[in-house]
Amino acid sequence: MAFDILFDMETSDPDDALTLCLLATHPAVTLRAVTVTPGTLAQVGMVRHLLARAGRGDVPVGARNPESQKESLSAFHTKWLGPLAPAAPDALAHEVLARTLRRYPQATLLTGAPLQNLRLLLEHHPDVHLHRWVAQGGFAGDNVVPPEHRLPKFAGLRTCPTFNFNGDPKGALLALSSDRVGRRELVSKNVTHGVAYDGAFHERMKPHASATPGLTLIFEAMERYLAQRPEGKLLHDPLAACAAIDPGIVTWAQVEVVRERGEWGSELAQGTRTFISVAMDPERFFRTFVGLDQPPAPR
Repeated sequence: MAFDILFDMETSDPDDALTLCLLATHPAVTLRAVTVTPGTLAQVGMVRHLLARAGRGDVPVGARNPESQKESLSAFHTKWLGPLAPAAPDALAHEVLARTLRRYPQATLLTGAPLQNLRLLLEHHPDVHLHRWVAQGGFAGDNVVPPEHRLPKFAGLRTCPTFNFNGDPKGALLALSSDRVGRRELVSKNVTHGVAYDGAFHERMKPHASATPGLTLIFEAMERYLAQRPEGKLLHDPLAACAAIDPGIVTWAQVEVVRERGEWGSELAQGTRTFISVAMDPERFFRTFVGLDQPPAPR
C-alpha cells in the first residue's frame, strides 16, 4: 500500500529533479504535493513539465517566492528537457504544505532544499503537526559513525558544512527543536557521498528503465549527464527519498544535532526523536530505487 509524501526541492543541480521523477511514479509512494525554493516561474514550469510527463499533472505545486528573479534553474534542466514554459504555482509553498498536511496528517515531508518552506510552515500554521520529516542534510562524524562505515573523505571530522541546513540555519534549528515535528530522520552528508549514479549504475538500470514513467525520465536524464560527466552524479536526494520509502536502507543513530561555526555535527543522545544516518545498504537502496522491493509504509 502506497504512503503519502510531500517533496520540498530546489533546482541548482539535477539531484532534486531525479528525485521528483522517482517519487512521482514509485509504486510505494503517492506524491501529494511539491514545493520549490525559491520557486521562480522557470522552476515551477520545469516541475510541472516533469509531473505532466510522469502522468501526475494533478499534484499541487507551491513556491516560496514566485516573484523571485534569481536564476535558480541549472542549465542541465533545459539541455535535458528543451525549452520550458514558465508556470505559476498553485499557492505559496507553506500554504500548499499546510493544506496538504491537514488533508493527509500522516504524510511524510521529504526536504531536499534549504529549509525556508518548512520554517514558514511552522511559523505561519501553528495548528499543523508534521508526523515525520526526512531531510537530506546534516552530518555525523567519527564520534557517531562506527569505524567500518566511515568514508575516507570525512576522516577525523566531527562537524562539516552541509548545504541544505546552511541555506537556512534558522529553519533547520527550528525544525530540529519543534515539538510539532514527530520524528526527524536526517540522511546525512557522510552517507550520501557513498553512492553515485555512474556508468555501472546506468547499465544496471537498463532493464528497469521502462518500468515506470519516472524511471524512464531518470534514465533519459542520466544518459545525457554521463555523456558529459562519466564519473557520474552523487545521489544525495534520491538516497534520502529511498530512505523515506524504506528506512531499513539506512542504519540510524539517535542524536542531538549541534552547530558550530557554521558547521553541523551530531552527538549521541536519547529521547530527541532525531535520527541520523551512519551507514547504508547499497543493494537495498538500488532495489528500492527501481521498485523491486515493496516495503511496508513507514510508521
